[in-house]
Amino acid sequence: MPALLTTPRPQHLHLPGDADFDAARAAWNVAVDQRPAAVAVPADSAQVADVVRDAVRAGLRVAPQSTGHNAGPLAAHGLDDTVLLRTHLLDSVHVDPVARIARVGGGVVWQPVVEAAAQHGLAALHGSSPDVGVAGYSLGGGIGWYARSLGMAAHSLTAAEVVTADGSVVRTDAHHEPELFWALRGGGGGFGVVTSLEFRLYPVETAFAGFMLWDAVHAEALLRAWSDWAPAAPDEVTTSFRVLRLPPMPELPPFLRGRHVVVIDGAVLADDESARRILAPLRAVAPEVDTFGRVPAAALTRLHMDPEGPTPGVSDAAILDALPAAAIDAFLSRTVAGTTSPLLAAELRQLGGALGRPDASAALSRLDGQFLAFGVAIAATPQMATAGHAAAADLVGALRATTGHRPYLNFAEDPVDASTAFDATSARRLAQVRAAIDSTGVFVANHRF
Repeated sequence: MPALLTTPRPQHLHLPGDADFDAARAAWNVAVDQRPAAVAVPADSAQVADVVRDAVRAGLRVAPQSTGHNAGPLAAHGLDDTVLLRTHLLDSVHVDPVARIARVGGGVVWQPVVEAAAQHGLAALHGSSPDVGVAGYSLGGGIGWYARSLGMAAHSLTAAEVVTADGSVVRTDAHHEPELFWALRGGGGGFGVVTSLEFRLYPVETAFAGFMLWDAVHAEALLRAWSDWAPAAPDEVTTSFRVLRLPPMPELPPFLRGRHVVVIDGAVLADDESARRILAPLRAVAPEVDTFGRVPAAALTRLHMDPEGPTPGVSDAAILDALPAAAIDAFLSRTVAGTTSPLLAAELRQLGGALGRPDASAALSRLDGQFLAFGVAIAATPQMATAGHAAAADLVGALRATTGHRPYLNFAEDPVDASTAFDATSARRLAQVRAAIDSTGVFVANHRF
């Protein structure tokens, strides 16, 4: 690594043996052990370009990473010949309230963006967690609480700044480097280092949002009711159905500690009367807790109560064409009815609406399917990781067996053939774009073609 071992070494470069190397290489998902050849933490696009050029001269590859929520596939491929380029110092956030556009650095997480937009009565198409990276989420598609009404985050991207394999800094949008722009809109990583993003904001100040909770003994009746309601529900509503096994943690409210519960949460982009009418079939099942009501849009980042800060987890996921009776039976048999599953959450997210309508200007044109299935377990020890991964894979595998499916790369924590997430035409075009912009394979993506 001659170019990486120059003296004096750049302050933003960390090598094995350095006192801060382990901290620099750590992913948000601390169950993943990333062992790269080096870690670079550049502070601007010029430093990013220097890292890329130095890595190429040293015969190394480059793997961009913001938070490392989805670090599993990257580590599984091996990083011995790779510089892990952490982007979290690229953290600028600027909102243009007149144009309704946000421009953010490539390492920004969602919460500061949501807060900045909310000051102007605007909302971004963020996900269900406040500390997920904007770039990785958006490049892989991005589905959140407004998804069935306003679509994927990738489709709201309007421009990006990218450092390419030769160290050039390029702007790409619908009129400049249009093939690269098409690929970035849902095509995942591996085309370069995204140092900034621009995307549309929406005039959403509030939403009718919240959650309903029941004891898990009601899971079967609830799942059958929700799965009947969800496919035909108006586009204005996006929800999630979860069976949760909550640990007896003191951080939880007393009425939740150690409980096995069903939660339906979500948001409705409609007036209060319409929202109540849309949710009426679910409320008819008499929830123990019902918090749905008018809330500020900025509150939705924490609605799902996803863990914040570094957390060890293992998971599996798939998009399902439908939820037939066999799938419902498979879900229930693995999550309730006396089971002792290690899964913290078994989840089904409602798709359809705008997510199913094609947009030819994006690599991930649409999500074909009615539901996204997801199982996750805490992996605080290797034994817990093994058991949790097996349970998640068993749950999702059983659901896959009952209906057509396709991976959603943002939720795929094991390596998959990236081409299987796209239609055949888009997959070929993505491979062509990658070959054209990075012919020597400098950049490493979580999922590869």
